[in-house]
Amino acid sequence: MDKTNFRPIHSLPANRSYQKPVKTSKAQTAFSLQLQSALQSKTGLTISKHATERLEQRGINISTERWNRIEEKVSQAKAKGVNDSLVLLKDAALIVSAKNNTVITAMGRQEATEQIFTNINGTIVMEN
Repeated sequence: MDKTNFRPIHSLPANRSYQKPVKTSKAQTAFSLQLQSALQSKTGLTISKHATERLEQRGINISTERWNRIEEKVSQAKAKGVNDSLVLLKDAALIVSAKNNTVITAMGRQEATEQIFTNINGTIVMEN
């Protein structure tokens, strides 16, 4: 084989410069996580697609005022270290990720009486 005609299959452009990846310290990562958490907490609760479908299927209507109270209570729970909570309302039960500010699923209160809830580390009871 004539080695003078050898060309690699993949070649890099000659004038391209490459930089080493920047290493992030633990302090930078912690700050980023805190910043992201603070930004999320100001945006209120997000309702997942699954939870939206369940609310519609089960005819559960929650007023804006009630959502505001739920958001407030979830925020308080989050401040106390709760990651995932069961929110019990008079007519509904919601599973909420306080960590992600997201309503994961919803069901009628009667339906909730027959359920076993796992991986929940906090409960918020709101009868009104």
